[in-house]
Amino acid sequence: MASIRPFRALRPAPDVADRVSSVPYDVVSTEEARALAAGNPLSFLHVTRSEIDLPADTDAYAPAVYEQAMRNFEELKRAAPLVLEPEPCVYFYRLRIGAFEQTGLAACYSVDEYDRDLIKKHERTRREKEDDRTRHIVTTRAQTGVVFLTYRASADVDAVAARVCAAPPLYDFTAADGVTHTVWRAEREDTHALAAAFSRVPALYIADGHHRAASAARTRTALKKQGADASEADSFLAVAFPDNQVQILPYNRLVKDLAGRAPEVFLEALKAKLPVRPGPPAPVRKGEVSMFLAGAWHTIDLRPARPADADDRIGGLDVSILQKVVLDELLGVADPRTDKRIDFVGGARGTGALEQRVTSGGAAVAFSMYPVTVDDLMAIADAGGVMPPKSTWFEPKLRDGLLVHLI
Repeated sequence: MASIRPFRALRPAPDVADRVSSVPYDVVSTEEARALAAGNPLSFLHVTRSEIDLPADTDAYAPAVYEQAMRNFEELKRAAPLVLEPEPCVYFYRLRIGAFEQTGLAACYSVDEYDRDLIKKHERTRREKEDDRTRHIVTTRAQTGVVFLTYRASADVDAVAARVCAAPPLYDFTAADGVTHTVWRAEREDTHALAAAFSRVPALYIADGHHRAASAARTRTALKKQGADASEADSFLAVAFPDNQVQILPYNRLVKDLAGRAPEVFLEALKAKLPVRPGPPAPVRKGEVSMFLAGAWHTIDLRPARPADADDRIGGLDVSILQKVVLDELLGVADPRTDKRIDFVGGARGTGALEQRVTSGGAAVAFSMYPVTVDDLMAIADAGGVMPPKSTWFEPKLRDGLLVHLI
């Protein structure tokens, strides 16, 4: 079963919601965050990426960064203003871009269920990133980043969503990237119905936000050690979307060099391992990868290297086969989590971004992936498995700053 809990959201006044809300803290660099927040003192990036308000050479993990985050948060509460909901509530949050839309339930979800793996993970986290967000939450006493969950679709939840979303929304605006964000507040009777419906959902799955969820769990432990009131830290802020509405884009790869080979030599070595032919910038089916090398796109057929065991869901992923046969064996990238020669680009940036990096000399080769499916993610998580790093890119993204959980 899955449990939900209403919470007293700290949220911007409706007329400034578009100015306050920002992209998630972890999808932009410091330089990108500084550019996005320029000229907008209400941008929530001043809270989530507060180093943008400190000297350019400031270490992003320095104590001064968290102190600045707290000052900026307090100032934003006054200047926006940010308003504290008088009663605990839950919300529906819709993301729409073009013809695609998805609607999820924004609420607080159980840290106990996270710790017991009833909220399932599919990737490992890095300690320094956990440390960062844990310090941020403890310092601001707020969960400012939203975890993106998914679950097997429920007709009962869908029925409540349709009813709530027929009413006028709290927020409805289109961000600069073309994504429309719409938020509705559920009434008390709808909240009771949702709690009952979610009690019949067998499991929740972290789609995006493993570090945010892990940091929420660590925050509770830290507050208890301090002797502080940790009752609000028993849950974390998330939006849960039904699996039949979730969209996964590819997570593409760039490698800086060819391990000492000339492009034509590397290509011949690759052809000795797998079938390669001229092809489009994006693969058209699972089992194929598009490669940009020396100004031309090629299609690599990964299917001959697929594991013989059909039940090996992790080994059968395109990212797993590419990693083993090409990145590791040919290019020497043994650990993509730590190797500085590899970089990753979310599918929302398109294949043009890959071409630009290679033609400008920033990388030697690019690999455009076919997206992983939600079914793969759930099956691997159900089995307790871990997907390779940077396997999934969920798009569109939730905005930070529209709903904040104070702890």
